[in-house]
Amino acid sequence: MNRNDVTEKIVATKVAKGIKWIDVAKRVGLSKEWVTAACLGQMTLTVAQADIVGEIFDLTPEERRWLTIVPYKGSLPTTVPTDPLIYRFYELIHVYGTTIKALIHEEFGDGIMSAIDFTMDLQREPDPKGDRVRIVMSGKFLPYKTY
Repeated sequence: MNRNDVTEKIVATKVAKGIKWIDVAKRVGLSKEWVTAACLGQMTLTVAQADIVGEIFDLTPEERRWLTIVPYKGSLPTTVPTDPLIYRFYELIHVYGTTIKALIHEEFGDGIMSAIDFTMDLQREPDPKGDRVRIVMSGKFLPYKTY
């Protein structure tokens, strides 16, 4: 057994039971974005959080322990994503990455936006021409240091 096996079981149980990520997040007491990432193998849960997730998804004690292990983050099955939705984010960074970088550097200086000290909010935005996906990302600015 490994973390990927647990993730696959979580997704299979989610489908079988018709579970919504927002409902899991409410039970855990954290954002739907973070809890979903954790359930999909990208974040580390505490024992208490793993027990709640384990109860929801019928996980064994061993499977729950896997949720508390620091995962290998950012792993996708291919270098260039092939899933159309994920690929569009890849494309977005290819097109707007230099713009985002230039504007962050102009506003803050030489540094990066943290993906560790980070929050995200994803919402549906009604629009008469077709609903839109609104994603707000907020990451701490970390300046490069001289030494």
